[in-house]
Amino acid sequence: MSRSLKKDPYVDERLLKKLQKLGPNSKEVIKTWCRACVITPEMVGFKIGVHNGREHVPVLITENMVGHRLGEFAPTRKFIKHGGRMAKEEEMAEAAAKGPVAAPGQIVEKGEKTAARSETTGSEKSTKKE
Repeated sequence: MSRSLKKDPYVDERLLKKLQKLGPNSKEVIKTWCRACVITPEMVGFKIGVHNGREHVPVLITENMVGHRLGEFAPTRKFIKHGGRMAKEEEMAEAAAKGPVAAPGQIVEKGEKTAARSETTGSEKSTKKE
């Protein structure tokens, strides 16, 4: 639910004071825990470290971010990947489509196929020649 139009957007006063002390285009990262703070035009160009629950994520404020909240640019959850049987099958299909995969300890040279190398070993080659 959005904030009432009668009220102004929520901006942390201490954060604004820190920004005014530093001056424009400062390289220093300002740490804050206030994820609900709305980004104002005075913040553009500063680098703010927004806390995501574990660490401060550095966020460079641009003009497109004005009106959004600081917390929108510091994700709190780390997406790894979706799992399950179907995902494994898709990975296997992609790997098979890319080409042959060498067995552990096997060297594949350019132009050679892994199937040909696995059929004949060094001892078999010497017996075939005789």
